[in-house]
Amino acid sequence: MNISFEKSSLPTGGALALLIEQDLELGKAGKAINEAMGGGLKAAIAAAGFEGKEGKTLVVVAPPELDVTHLVLVGIGKGKKAGETAFINAGGEAVKALESAGISGLTIELDGADSDKNAARMAFGAKLRSYYFDKYKTREKDSEKPARPDLTIMTKDPKDAGKEFSDLEGVASGVFMTRDLVSEPANILYPETLAARAAELADLGIKITMLGQAEMEKLGFGALLGVAQGSAREPKLVIMEWKGSEKGENERPVAFIGKGVTFDTGGISIKPAAGMEDMKWDMGGSGVVIGLMKALAARKAKVNAVGVVGLVENMPSSTAQRPGDIVTSYSGQTIEVLNTDAEGRLVLADALWYTEEQFSPRLMVDLATLTGAIIVSLGMENAGLFSNDDKLSKQLTDAGLEVEEPVWRMPMGEVYNKQLASPAADMANISPGRWGGSITAACFLERFVQEGTPWAHLDIAGVTWSDKDKSVKRKGATGFGVRLLDRFVADNCES
Repeated sequence: MNISFEKSSLPTGGALALLIEQDLELGKAGKAINEAMGGGLKAAIAAAGFEGKEGKTLVVVAPPELDVTHLVLVGIGKGKKAGETAFINAGGEAVKALESAGISGLTIELDGADSDKNAARMAFGAKLRSYYFDKYKTREKDSEKPARPDLTIMTKDPKDAGKEFSDLEGVASGVFMTRDLVSEPANILYPETLAARAAELADLGIKITMLGQAEMEKLGFGALLGVAQGSAREPKLVIMEWKGSEKGENERPVAFIGKGVTFDTGGISIKPAAGMEDMKWDMGGSGVVIGLMKALAARKAKVNAVGVVGLVENMPSSTAQRPGDIVTSYSGQTIEVLNTDAEGRLVLADALWYTEEQFSPRLMVDLATLTGAIIVSLGMENAGLFSNDDKLSKQLTDAGLEVEEPVWRMPMGEVYNKQLASPAADMANISPGRWGGSITAACFLERFVQEGTPWAHLDIAGVTWSDKDKSVKRKGATGFGVRLLDRFVADNCES
């Protein structure tokens, strides 16, 4: 989607979108159009029962008196008092309303809610909505695809709006990368190829380091390698370093760690066949970390950040890890593997300890499509948040609310920790019962965080993929987490 900002004027050609507040008071452009239509715009609003509520749109075929094909009325609720997400979603809704109309050009007139920030937010929402993964659709005609029109946003300060949009466009590029990675099938995206995609970020100034199987064996990554041993695909650990802090490259970084199981059969503890195809996105945590690092570099964030992703494929074979096996993690702690389908926590265990030893980060946040239990708890709307630090938890919660990627803090504690006891090793990788599975998983991860380090775990199993179509997200890979963590960094970590 091509996006530009121009001075306010009525367009010639394409569709025109107007923002309508809940009081239905038309702005200057709206009044001019209504007058040109002989009162027809207000009549159309009344006939359709359109109320200007956030997220609602009304498409009207433009009369001959206007030089446009369609009018798109986009509800903005409180107008100037609306929050930033209202304008982001409005940009997405404007594009969404015309996706089946075959429109090649769309102009948005802010008309009363004008500011460089709101113009940029509208463009950002439209950009996010324009994402469409059609890489493998060889027979889909252009007319069958959702329209992605060239977008022009009319505003008083086009230059300032363009500057504001520049950073947001960088964030969008990170979201798109995450959506791309999560959408790929597992025969295309496996540890080696996912590592190669992450390595592309070197073009943005990110330092890339990779560890293969031999390096991890030498270091003693027994937990991660135990998961990988059933697959013919070689595991990878990818380290991405962005050094943008104005305090210098020696400032301690913030660290983000992602689970990258590129396909999860469950291993010997094999999953049921129904729905197993969804396990191509069990690398969602790593996808978010890679997309986040791209976003930070693209907008030149003033922070030192490191992203670490552990990439494996969990397969059943004659070499696969067995239930009852005991592995020694990189931390030196031993783990009895009672269920090979609780594999993501084993990957993260080694990645977390390695990140802390190598980088001494200010804080660590890990992300993983870790448990089905979190979906039972929170459904498909919130990610589960587990943390050893109240301040970090609040910062992540606030950032999530600001960008409409909400997280909900879950409990932890010794009563859950005790459920990981093993008679044969330092710990088991699962608790004996069905209950509180996402909590005991988080308690397991906490054992690989050194004392004094603020840490949070985001279980994104319910929010990585969506069957619902929303303002700025189509059905499919959501990219949930990139905007959340980018906002968290911007609000709390940049120098």
